[in-house]
Amino acid sequence: MGFPTKVQLIQRKASEQWYINFPSALAQAMDFSRGEIVEWTIEDKSLLALRRLNPPPSALKKTPPAPSTPSRSSGARSKSPSASNASQTEPKPSP
Repeated sequence: MGFPTKVQLIQRKASEQWYINFPSALAQAMDFSRGEIVEWTIEDKSLLALRRLNPPPSALKKTPPAPSTPSRSSGARSKSPSASNASQTEPKPSP
């Protein structure tokens, strides 16, 4: 869904200033904060990209769970302790 917005111009004697306002719904959905610094990039004549320099953490992005040790009572067959230990040790050099 797009948000149509007018480009505004304020002309002064020595300068001019251009404004593009964010609709409130868009600013709230993006979780903008007052005074936040953003950077505009011209992609081409029809696309102006806005990049946040310090975006808030995503509510949708999950953090990976802490590593856990495998359960020995999972019902699956496991290797004998000597076999699993042998696979974790370095091979001995042959004489």
